[in-house]
Amino acid sequence: MEFRHLGRSGLVISEIAYGNWLTHGSQVEEDAAVACVHAALDEGITTFDTADVYAGTRAEEVLGRALKGQRREGLEIFTKVYWPTGPGKNDRGLSRKHIMESVEGSLRRLQTDYVDLYQAHRFDHGTPLEETLRAFDDLVRQGKVLYVGVSEWRAEEIERALKIADEMGFDRIVSNQPQYSMLWRVIEEEIVPLCEREGIGQLVWSPIAQGVLTGKYLPGQPPPAGSRATDEAGGANFIKGMLTDDILTRVQNLRPIAQDLGLSMAQLAVAWVLQNPNVSAAIIGASRPEQVRDNVKAAGVKLDDDVLKRIDDVLGPVVVRDPAKTASPARRP
Repeated sequence: MEFRHLGRSGLVISEIAYGNWLTHGSQVEEDAAVACVHAALDEGITTFDTADVYAGTRAEEVLGRALKGQRREGLEIFTKVYWPTGPGKNDRGLSRKHIMESVEGSLRRLQTDYVDLYQAHRFDHGTPLEETLRAFDDLVRQGKVLYVGVSEWRAEEIERALKIADEMGFDRIVSNQPQYSMLWRVIEEEIVPLCEREGIGQLVWSPIAQGVLTGKYLPGQPPPAGSRATDEAGGANFIKGMLTDDILTRVQNLRPIAQDLGLSMAQLAVAWVLQNPNVSAAIIGASRPEQVRDNVKAAGVKLDDDVLKRIDDVLGPVVVRDPAKTASPARRP
């Protein structure tokens, strides 16, 4: 395993992190989820990412049980707040009330006294940004949160938060968690330049594009049984826009590139996002331990410029680059 600093902070994390968005507590049974976490630990992963909303709070519980007995100082545990975790009007968003109550629930479920990184899971248009940042800063002062970050915020939203933090003496944002892959590059035009300048690292999710970049989805054929595309209660809605024949054909044309490098398709996809120096970690998910063991082999892989160009030539017009695709709900969900 290779390690990188989280942005310009002093926190060092594994460049491949383990996340449990669509798996723990929902897509796979707990025994399999625990086996995946233990495989991640065996492979040298020290960074684990979750959120209070995943599987209706069950994902945090599963992760807490899976990590029980591990040396806490040797782990970096990240979670998030914003999406609804209950029926009440204040069981969502980034108000001071919800943040303070939500972190207590997360700590209890994760069986820890603190989280290494607490992230605003979206931008809350219904709460003054000063209120959110002061609540986060208070949690840092209380020792319940060590660092603060955001997820899927636009460049101008991050910039506003940094300005307020500087003016009010709050701890600054050290990370952003965006979707990023060979197929989805919306952060490159605005987010990455800002974050490079301000010392904010990217914790990228879906580096394998929900499994599309593994090559297992074939043009003109139905999705494999048991795959994410067939999970109507989980990831099917997130992946269906990428299951066009054009995209799937182009992805199959990446196979010779991976073979030339001695990599699996998944390893090539994870290695690709790690070539961006603003990326602090690629978050992988898994439903089986062997997927973890395959993906971690991307750590430390260097792709030459000619390889990156070959990938660009293959994918061409199917790459999504529009920065406007990063958007939070106009109102709290």
